[in-house]
Amino acid sequence: MPSKNRSLYFHKYLLTAANSFTNHGLIYLQMYDGELDSINYFCTMLTKPEKDFLDYWAKNRIAEKTSKRPFLIGLSAGLVFGLVVLVVLYSGWYTRANMQANSKLNGFVFFTGILIVSFFMAYLYRSFSWENREQQFKELMAKQKRQNAQS
Repeated sequence: MPSKNRSLYFHKYLLTAANSFTNHGLIYLQMYDGELDSINYFCTMLTKPEKDFLDYWAKNRIAEKTSKRPFLIGLSAGLVFGLVVLVVLYSGWYTRANMQANSKLNGFVFFTGILIVSFFMAYLYRSFSWENREQQFKELMAKQKRQNAQS
């Protein structure tokens, strides 16, 4: 269990760091048994980019779920991954692996595997980016509800 002075110093440091990163905000200190337990920080107002994102995502969240752009970004990342594997394999960097690949590797199966990995990475990237934006949207909506409750 940390000492009271060390705990107070640590929380004072967090409070200073939270104040230095924001232009406007509220810091709440929760006290339990006379000691600082945790610091909850949130900004009181939505910024213009946050409001713009809320408007954009409310209108386009369904269309973004099947968007081609994130899929193409993920597909290109998967193909680059496959290209790196091909370069390492055919550069002769590891002679024993090169001999094994030449004796047992079917080219069609290898390229099919690269395509499968590429399409999987594309699907994963699109899902990941959509989920991140959806999470950001939900957090901003909660922030907006707190702001409306305070007003």
